[in-house]
Amino acid sequence: MQVRRLSLTNFRNYARLELDLPEGVILLHGDNAQGKTNLLEAIYFLATTRSPHASQDAQLINWDAMMTDEPVVVGRIVADIERPDNPCHLEMRLIVEDSGNWARNGQSAFRREALVNRRKVRLMDLLGHLRVVLFLPEDVDLVTGPPANRRRYLNVTLCQVDSDYCRDLSAYNKVLEQRNALLRRMAEGQTRNAADVLQILTEKLVEPGSRVIQRRARFIAEMGREAQEIHFQDLIGGKESLRLGYLPGWSANGRRAVDEQLADGEALQADPDIGAVAERFAAELAAAQPADLGRGSSSVGPHRDDWAVLVNGKDLGMFGSRGQVRTGVLALKLAEINWMKATTADIPILLLDEVIAELDLHRREALLAYITNQVRGKGMAQALLTTTDPGMFPDDFLSQATGLRIQAGRVIAGEP
Repeated sequence: MQVRRLSLTNFRNYARLELDLPEGVILLHGDNAQGKTNLLEAIYFLATTRSPHASQDAQLINWDAMMTDEPVVVGRIVADIERPDNPCHLEMRLIVEDSGNWARNGQSAFRREALVNRRKVRLMDLLGHLRVVLFLPEDVDLVTGPPANRRRYLNVTLCQVDSDYCRDLSAYNKVLEQRNALLRRMAEGQTRNAADVLQILTEKLVEPGSRVIQRRARFIAEMGREAQEIHFQDLIGGKESLRLGYLPGWSANGRRAVDEQLADGEALQADPDIGAVAERFAAELAAAQPADLGRGSSSVGPHRDDWAVLVNGKDLGMFGSRGQVRTGVLALKLAEINWMKATTADIPILLLDEVIAELDLHRREALLAYITNQVRGKGMAQALLTTTDPGMFPDDFLSQATGLRIQAGRVIAGEP
């Protein structure tokens, strides 16, 4: 899989861009704040419908376009994708209505439109046509940050390859929202017919929630095997062991020791039988219901899931050095490529944003050697890297890469 052509309109600092992208390694270089990361963000956004940086769509629209008096401003990301099965044409539109009002007081109406082969589709149906693996310097927060970061990673990764998971997650979240609203009303004393409705919503929560749990447990097990091989053999030369531990959402709130949570997760990873998962989930919901009634929200379920990276049996987020954490996350991202390839029979695009500057010489050489070997062996069709200093890369790597200089929202071809 690769992006053959990328077109941007009113996206970040790109008023208009038409860019052909070759296969293999592409090195985007230039000073800070010129638009290197924005190119990666555009590809990632088209693949996942999410931005790794922006919390609101308004942040993605070109500032100059938003400052005009035009009644409607449209930001576009368009790409021609080459795939093993069939090529496709993808487009995401970010539509701003009444942009003049936004310029005056920061308020306006925003909506999205997704198109596949020039036909409008639901946002969910855009997922899976383009698959990417993104590595950012701040991805250390994936290990050291809050559980919400790790749940988001699970959802973004799985939704790129498994449409059933995405539908189950959406259904679960809708019922969860209804259940939480009812629990809040019951906590405030509104109890008429509430018990019967609560029972119905709880039962409706179990089926999609159990499938989400099952799929996450299987994913963590599969990714753990891939990450251990890359970490152990390619990145640290057999000096440390790495594994991933799943912490199911019924172990939340510190009610159980971490070792017990990991034991639960390992049982799920080893044999994620859907019947057993559903039975356990229903039992945990029933046990937590009195406490949920008191707090007015649901304390058990996939929305409370977590997982951990363990190096030599210790939680990397709690006990790892910065170098160990970065190497662990790097192993995870490279394992994600192999996992997607094994799951879909296709190879995702690798996006690396200023990663080299954060690695020591040994890990830098190991990463670049891994990428080079994967590209040579066609284990990876396309990789885009950004840097402010091409001199940090060895000459043999630069000789095989396509260099693109980014300057003030323009792309200039040429060797680094």
